[in-house]
Amino acid sequence: MSASLQLRELNMAVLFGGTSGEREVSLSSAKTVLAALADGGYQPLALDTGEPEWWTGLKGVDIAFNIQHGVGGEDGVTQGLLHSLGVVGTGSQVLGSALAMDKLRSKQIWRALGLPTADFALVNAHTDAQALLADWGAAFVKPCSEGSSLGMTRVDSPESFLQACESAAVFGDQILAERFIDGPEYTVAILGDRALPPIHIESAREFYDYEAKYKANTTRYNIPCGLSADEETALCTLALKAFAALGCSVWGRVDLMRDSSGKFQLLEVNTVPGMTDHSLVPMAATAAGLSLLELLEEILLLSWQAARPTSGGRG
Repeated sequence: MSASLQLRELNMAVLFGGTSGEREVSLSSAKTVLAALADGGYQPLALDTGEPEWWTGLKGVDIAFNIQHGVGGEDGVTQGLLHSLGVVGTGSQVLGSALAMDKLRSKQIWRALGLPTADFALVNAHTDAQALLADWGAAFVKPCSEGSSLGMTRVDSPESFLQACESAAVFGDQILAERFIDGPEYTVAILGDRALPPIHIESAREFYDYEAKYKANTTRYNIPCGLSADEETALCTLALKAFAALGCSVWGRVDLMRDSSGKFQLLEVNTVPGMTDHSLVPMAATAAGLSLLELLEEILLLSWQAARPTSGGRG
């Protein structure tokens, strides 16, 4: 049975919205996903998880395409709820989602496994910023558990460090400082057990922030990424190792930078990447010869096949 025929036997929902700081991005992603599925002849139920008791709409649903970004939708909470209801959710499950959302623990795991990631520290407004910056020169300060670069600031002075902590604290109690890497940024989309063509990101802004990701038309996305074949293989291999190390599965995106010595450094893993008109996974899929609908169908089928033995779903 083809993937399309198998999926058409399932009752499908798309989960989006939520209440995190990334709600607006999720709404935009959902619009893209719902339109692509409709064009493919699917009729998924659309559920805004920001609505009260939204989960009551899952009755009779076999599989839910989760396109909620941020806290609540990408951190294991929705994944656990779906599992308890016997509904298959797309992408990483509870453990992988929770670990990937927590930037501190992601980096601790990578360090323990010998995978490269920039120096980091858990900080707050009382941290000795002068000593930290004397060692690192500059740093990125960000919330431990947030996405889309929300609350993230580049700092190079104690004064800017304090302001950055205040900005990050809006999105959570734990704040991460990461040694500044002065080099090119890459992202690698993961689909199943393979890496899609890497993208070299060039932003006209100070760094690849929320504005550069979702609003600016000056951001450049280079595919091919400009690396040699050996370098690209090394980049993709590292991304796959980092993804697996956190217990992630099905699909996602690994963000990396290359430092002045030429070494790739892991930044973070996104388990529910964007699907907006500025989003990176659809770009990588296109470069790999996949239409948006084919990408969505593969995510759905991989998720169903992984969970079906214990999902309690029908089919």
